[in-house]
Amino acid sequence: MIKEIINHTEEKMGKSLVALKNELATLKAGKANPTMLDKISIEYYGAETPIGQIAGISVPEPRILMIQPWDKAALKDIERAILMSDLGINPSNDGISIRLIIPELTEETRKDIVKKVRKYGEETKVAVRGIRRDSNEKIKHLKKDGEINEDEEKLGEKDIQKITDKYVQKIDGVVENKEKEIMSV
Repeated sequence: MIKEIINHTEEKMGKSLVALKNELATLKAGKANPTMLDKISIEYYGAETPIGQIAGISVPEPRILMIQPWDKAALKDIERAILMSDLGINPSNDGISIRLIIPELTEETRKDIVKKVRKYGEETKVAVRGIRRDSNEKIKHLKKDGEINEDEEKLGEKDIQKITDKYVQKIDGVVENKEKEIMSV
């Protein structure tokens, strides 16, 4: 019973870490990265569709993203969606493709992005701690219901704390690596 709770805890914390990595990948860090467009969708044949599903996205140069829609009719919609997004980049439309030139980061922009990275890291730590709390509650209920004894309860809580510490450390590492990446570009 406790093993299931611990496995479930580890799985949920792992998903939180993956979500953090995905969120950080969408940040504009001074170099072209196709994942920057992951959050941008357009209305395409009646459905909200991510740009990556209706166009080829390539990186011909380190600071340029090229978007080539398979259906040229979607070109204007993609351009409009990029302009309306929080990317802060003006697309260049040549009638066949859209080019996004990623500007060099200023010191102020770098600091703002690092603040966002730290904020996302803190939010993920809060989520991990929430998972820990829920798991500990489940263990307390098992003890209350008489399914486990006090020693098993303490061991379960100790194992969950070890997993929590491991994931908090991983989150700190991911945040630190992203900060270094942003400051070195």
